[in-house]
Amino acid sequence: MAGPLPVTEWQRPVIAPSLLSADPLNIGGSVDLLRDEYDWLHLDVMDGHFVPNLSYGPSLVSACRRKWPEAVLDIHLMVEQPESFIEPFAAAGATVLTIHQEATPHLHRALQTIRDLGCSPGVTVNPATPVDLLKPVLGLVDLVLVMSVNPGFGGQVFIPETLEKARLLCCWREAFGHRFLVEMDGGLGPGNVRLASEAGCDVIVAGSSIFNTPEPSETVREIRARALEGACCD
Repeated sequence: MAGPLPVTEWQRPVIAPSLLSADPLNIGGSVDLLRDEYDWLHLDVMDGHFVPNLSYGPSLVSACRRKWPEAVLDIHLMVEQPESFIEPFAAAGATVLTIHQEATPHLHRALQTIRDLGCSPGVTVNPATPVDLLKPVLGLVDLVLVMSVNPGFGGQVFIPETLEKARLLCCWREAFGHRFLVEMDGGLGPGNVRLASEAGCDVIVAGSSIFNTPEPSETVREIRARALEGACCD
C-alpha cells in the first residue's frame, strides 16, 4: 500500500491523466504512451447508482499498484455509501481516496477512516453543489476535487462557472492555514486548462483530451505548459 500523499512536496501543476479514457483493452499500453510525462494516475470508480455508469473495481487498482509501484494512484469514488468501498480500495493500493459530499451523511467519519487506513482523504462536490458545504471538513483533507462536469462520463463540456469554486477554496486555504491541494476534473484540455490554473487549481485531471490524441505524451506536455502560464498569473 502506498503511503499518504505528501501534499507539501508537489510542484504545481500536477497533471493526472484519467484512465477512464484509456484503451480498456490495453490500459498499460495507454499509460506507456504518456512516456512518464504525467505526475499522477487518476481512476474513476462508478457504481451505476450515484452516477449512471459503471467502471473499475479494486482489482484494477491492485494491478496498477503492481505495475507502477511508485505511482500516485488518485482514486475518485463516485459511489453511494462510500464507506463500503473505502477499505477494499485502500487495501488495493490507493494513494488518494476522494469521496463525494453528496454521497454520505457521515462525511467526517468516512474521511477519518480513509486517513486511518493510510491513504490521503479527498472530498468533492458535483457542479451544482455549493462548495460552502465543504467548509466543515477542509481541515481534514489533503485534496479537494472540483468537478467541472457532471460526473459519470468522459468527454463532456467544461462548465466554466465551477472556476469560482476553485478561487473560493484557495482563499479559504490561505485564510485558515489549510494544506489541501485543489484538483479540477472535467472537460479540461490544452484550450482551457490555463483558466483552471489561473483559478488556483494545483492538480489537473484530463482524460479524452489526452488519450484521444495522436501523441498523448506531447499533449500532456502542452497541458502542463498552458497550466504553467496560468500559474504565473496568480
